[in-house]
Amino acid sequence: MPVLVDTTIRLLGQEPLAGRMPTADLLELAGILDKAGFAYLEVSGGGVFDTAVRRGVESPWERIRALNSRTETPLAMALRGRFLVGSHPVGGDFARRFVASAAESGIEVFRLHDPLNDVENLREAAEAITEAGKELDAGLVYGSEYTGETEVLVEQARKLPDLGATRVLVHDPSGSLEPQQAQELTATLAEKSGLPVGLYCQGAAGNAMAAGLEAARGGADLIACAVYPVALTIHRVSGEAIAKALIGLGLDPGVDVEALWRASELVDEHIGDEPVTPLAPRIAVRAAEHRLPSGLVAALDTHLRALGSGDRLDEVLDELARIREEVGWPPLAAPIGQILGSQALLHVLSAARYQTVVDELKGLIEGRFGSPPGPIDPAVRRAVKLVSGTATPEEAPVDLEQLRAEAKGLASSEEELLLLALFGDEAEPLLQTIRGRAQRDESLAAGGVDQTRAERIREIVRIVQESGVGEVTIEDSGMRVSVRRTPEALEPGLSPSATTAEQEAGDREPAATPETDGFVRVEAPMVGVFYRGPQPGAPPFVEEGDAVAPGQTLCILEAMKLMNEIKTDSAGIVRAIHVRNAEPVEYGQLLFELEPVSSAPPLDAV
Repeated sequence: MPVLVDTTIRLLGQEPLAGRMPTADLLELAGILDKAGFAYLEVSGGGVFDTAVRRGVESPWERIRALNSRTETPLAMALRGRFLVGSHPVGGDFARRFVASAAESGIEVFRLHDPLNDVENLREAAEAITEAGKELDAGLVYGSEYTGETEVLVEQARKLPDLGATRVLVHDPSGSLEPQQAQELTATLAEKSGLPVGLYCQGAAGNAMAAGLEAARGGADLIACAVYPVALTIHRVSGEAIAKALIGLGLDPGVDVEALWRASELVDEHIGDEPVTPLAPRIAVRAAEHRLPSGLVAALDTHLRALGSGDRLDEVLDELARIREEVGWPPLAAPIGQILGSQALLHVLSAARYQTVVDELKGLIEGRFGSPPGPIDPAVRRAVKLVSGTATPEEAPVDLEQLRAEAKGLASSEEELLLLALFGDEAEPLLQTIRGRAQRDESLAAGGVDQTRAERIREIVRIVQESGVGEVTIEDSGMRVSVRRTPEALEPGLSPSATTAEQEAGDREPAATPETDGFVRVEAPMVGVFYRGPQPGAPPFVEEGDAVAPGQTLCILEAMKLMNEIKTDSAGIVRAIHVRNAEPVEYGQLLFELEPVSSAPPLDAV
């Protein structure tokens, strides 16, 4: 009989549903799902970490521990192979330390897949999971659209037992798996790998539900689902519906459907009154038509609308399909989909192909992320090499201890250090929030507040931070507690001094544009966030008055979770920097002005 896995809590912790349900209600929801009969609850993963860091309110590690303390059902986490929960591959030591932290926080099952289906990319994380004594469910991503895809998946599935995998999980992020294919693929993978096979799929118009049922008929031992309001909103398999359907087929998964309806009612209080679901029908239609992850299509649409080019979505999707074929038909699971989507945006908006190349696409073509299923177009490989120059050297593994010293107390624990290493500057507001919370805890202890009451006060603070209410006052057993949102709390994670600094920076006029003709304008090739330095605490790449050489990095633009180095094409002197650090920029916005120089160095460059 197949078992069911619930993904509701993970999906409520990432976009587009993140923040709609306060932590207190989320913990109540976990209590209901805990008694419903699921094999495990998937509560965290890449999207959850990224969202938690961007919101800057609650550590993703804290949430895992809070859920673990209130449940008995095993908790699970989804990892993207060498990418873990980020957008850049990490080394073996980093993977071991991350897995160890997750296991200590309460994760019992790791769903591990590689975005390119290169099983060798799973080895380091798989060894870490096995060493921690936790369950490894190894995923294979379906939907590359490459001819002979089933044969490629079978070849990779045969390698999974050697990694210590408990089962094979077919992950279909794009709704490409047809029901009849699901049954056949499940049976084939089980036979060839010798492991049980499970299914994680999504898709509108009932495709995911039908695929799940046919996979169960083909022998699948596990199917992922979510409670009805979440499944309806972002096109997942409804737990209520598939449980009843499986019972009708004589494949009772042992799930209490009435408990799921109670969970749905709780979720419905927070997302049920939206006039339009977060996933607009026009996005869902294009995602289904082009066989793309709906979240990727939504992100591309958001970027285009920000540029006043919302009518060009179909052009971008057609270009994305063309790029995908040229770089070897990779599946579009995160972050590969974001890499190809960023390149497609550049091509359409600039009306030129491969004149600017996203750094991560260059890395994909050079093989730094693994091997895609199909061959890479030689012409594209040559074009990227000509535009980008020599091959990018392999990045050295992050030295966590050096980063800890450079962070100067910002990351006081192993898990905070991992967040800083994975997300860089973006993690600082969250870590500042955690530091402030620790100081409040010390104040509570100094004031004679016992541990139980201190925990309740911390919970009230979290509720105020997440809900947006101005003030909460609670009286209990002779104690009166008021938690009030201060002005700086409107931007979670900013300390008063940081807020003041930002205000002062905002009062200054931007650098004046020189009136002399002949200056080289460096403009943003994409929408993104402007960073002057390579990492937190590092000096800027350039300052006004610096001499720069051709190919020298001027800044980094973060777009769709990717860090793109912006380089100068010619030698010059930096005369003006028009954007402040961590400030969002639009396509074509002026970033720098450079004064061209001859081969002889100018006096102020000596």
